[in-house]
Order: sequence, then structure tokens, then C-alpha cells
Amino acid sequence: MNDSKTLAVFGVCLLCLPVAGEEPGVFNVLAFGAAGDGVTLDTAPMQRAIDAAGEHGGQVLVPRRHRFLIGTLELRGGIGFHLEGELVISTNQADYKGDGVITALNARDLRITGPGRISGRSPAFMKSYDAAGEWWLAKGWRPKMFVLTGCTNLIVRDLTFGDAPFWGLHMLGCNHVLVDHVTVRNRLDVPNCDGIDPDHCQDVEIRHCRLTCGDDAIVIKTTRQTNEFGPCAHIRVHDCEMRTQDAGLKIGTETTSDIRDVVFERCRILSSSRGMAIQVRDEGTVSNIVFRDIRFVSRYHADPWWGRGEGISFTVIPRNNGTRVGNLRDVLVRNVRGRAENSVRVDGSPSSRIRGVRLENVSITLDRWTKYAGGVFDNRPTTVIAAVEKHDSPGFSIRWAADVTLDNCAVDWGAHRPDYFTSSLEAGNVEDLRLTGFRGVAAPRKGPN
Repeated sequence: MNDSKTLAVFGVCLLCLPVAGEEPGVFNVLAFGAAGDGVTLDTAPMQRAIDAAGEHGGQVLVPRRHRFLIGTLELRGGIGFHLEGELVISTNQADYKGDGVITALNARDLRITGPGRISGRSPAFMKSYDAAGEWWLAKGWRPKMFVLTGCTNLIVRDLTFGDAPFWGLHMLGCNHVLVDHVTVRNRLDVPNCDGIDPDHCQDVEIRHCRLTCGDDAIVIKTTRQTNEFGPCAHIRVHDCEMRTQDAGLKIGTETTSDIRDVVFERCRILSSSRGMAIQVRDEGTVSNIVFRDIRFVSRYHADPWWGRGEGISFTVIPRNNGTRVGNLRDVLVRNVRGRAENSVRVDGSPSSRIRGVRLENVSITLDRWTKYAGGVFDNRPTTVIAAVEKHDSPGFSIRWAADVTLDNCAVDWGAHRPDYFTSSLEAGNVEDLRLTGFRGVAAPRKGPN
């Protein structure tokens, strides 16, 4: 009976029976032959447990006090995948199907829950450290921690994952999603390790998450796909805290389809290269976006990292000369304040003005506290204009925009004020700019820093 190859006696599937003491409908991966020693590859027995739960209905249990070495796991609809122990991802590409560790395709009513953790082992996927760039260089292939595609009624709750070698929780074309109390503990010096990426998703709530990652913390996008997944729409992100070397809360840069009806609220961005960002670079239109009740810190990093300390950065710039860039319109930023090394930017382009931006009770303190060269705006990714543009740092910079309101906004200047800290507001090629209760003066001169 202990032989894992003995699958049935008298027509009863032994490996489908719960472990003694388990509730009926609980499929403990140990009963399916998983070793849980962190050395033996446990993908196959864990997949058997997942398939059995998918066939009979129930919950897959990954028990505590065990470490399971895995490649790709393919979750099924109608099951709970409950992680109490630890999953450790394989560094061997042959152990994967595609580019994901935890995957699902067209799964309905899937629940992925904790309190366990997943270790991504990012150092094993790096070849060397670039001291000048202050980041790790990848060997080549790197898996995403999650690739959940076309799922409906999806719940991801109470999990921790860290050391992701590439994107973290990537949800593509999913509908009716809750991401709740997810903790991300990635390395700040590993590039492309996004935290949470809703991509062509609708009806999504992301709440009470804590994220540390080198790349964007929470980023909503519509990547170019061969299948038609539709827009991103009806997404709410709230009560989250993040630390990143890229954007804290972001839309784009991939905007191949529309993104609309998005709310970010009650979040704290402890460190970033851009606190809040919307980057339209492709043909989709981004509209009806709200940022409110947010605190942020944004700073410069070494040259390879995107972002140059802009507190808020809304930009519409063609990706390349062949791009018919979309539009950005109807954006509200309310009750937002922060400290940054660079401006609040609202920058469209001659081919696509940003329209209908309202900033209410937005205050920024500009200061310099890092060692990196300043006096630039970061326009990447684009080949149409300068990727990194030499530019002074006013409090608010507004260009190629229309119907812009600054209501009760303020600019303060910190103790360290280089020569390129200039006016409180700079505007060019702007139609219908309205100021009400604006507070700010030009940066007091203290000489270069």
C-alpha cells in the first residue's frame, strides 16, 4: 500500500483518498507521492493531486513544514489550491511548460490561498552584477511566478512570494478577480520582477497587499496578444503599500487595447522612481482613471532603471515612428501628497494631447537626496523623441494638454535645491489651464548641488 505505483485496489483510487485526519475533499499532495524535502522534484505528484481535485472537486493541500521543489503546475477550475508549506521553483527550464510556475488556463472558480510562500530563487537566474547600473543581469530565460490566463471568478489570497526572477502575479484576460493580502518580497536590484500585473482583465479588486520589487509594483496593462482578450476595465486597487525601483502604481506602457474605469486609492508608496504613472505608448485609449488618498516618495536611481524621480508622470508618446498612439483623458488626482526628486508631469504629444486632467489637493515637496545626475525627464520607451530628455525640474510640468485644472495644489522646496529646480509651474502648448488656490513660488536659490 506504500508503493506509489499501486494506484487502485478493488476499483478504489488510493491516491485520491484523503490522508488520515484530513477532511473529505482535501487532496494532500503527500498522499500523491510528493516528497516535500526541497530536493526531489515534486511536480508530477503535485499535478496528480491537482488533477484529482479537478475531477472530484475539492482542495489541494500543500502542507506546512515541507518544501516542495516544482516546475510548472497547471491548476484546474473549481478547486482550491491551499499552500501552507513552501514551494521552491526549479532552475531547470526542462521542468517547465511555457514560461510560468503556477499556471491556469480558462479556469473558473479557482482559489489560490495561503498562508504559505513561494520562493523564486532569482539569484540562480542571474549571470552577473552590474555595479555601475546597480542591478543584476539575467542569464536569459526566466519564468514568471504566476501565469493565470482566461480565468473567471479567481481568488488569490494570503500568499507570500519572493525572489521572483521575472514577473510576479500575471493575470491575462481574467474576469471577476480578487487579490487580497498578497505579500511580495522580491529583490530591489533584480529587473523585470513586477509585483502584480492585471493584463486585459476586467472586474478586478486588489487590496491590502504589501509589495517590494525592483520593477513596477502594481501595473495595469494591455500587452499585444494573438488572442483577443479585450480591454482592462473596472479595476480597483486600494489599501496597499509598496516599495519599488520603478513605478509604484502604474498603467502601461503596453496599451494596445483600451484601459478604463480604474481607481487607485488609500495607498502608500514608500519608495519608487515614479510614484504614480500612466504611460500610453500604443494605440489603446486610457480613460476615467482616479488616484486618491495616496502618499508617495520618488527618487532617482542608476541609469538603467526607468523613471527619473518624477512624483507623478502621465505621458502620451508614440512608441516608435510607426505607432498610432492612443489617447489619455479624464484623469482625477485627489488628496495626494509626496516627496520627490523630480516634477509632477502631464505630458502629451503633438499627435495626442492629454485631455481632462483634474488635480485636487495635490502637494509635492521637491528635494534632492541621492547621488545620481538630475535635470532630466524619462520618456522611455520611445524612439520618437529623446528617451531621456534634458529638462529642468519645475514643481508641475504640463505640455501638450487641454482642459487641465489645478485646484488647491502646492509646491514646496526642500533644503537641497540644484540649479535645475526652477518654477512651481511650467506650461507649454496647453489649452484651458485653470488654477484655483494654487500655492507655490520659484525655487529659492541656494546654488548647485
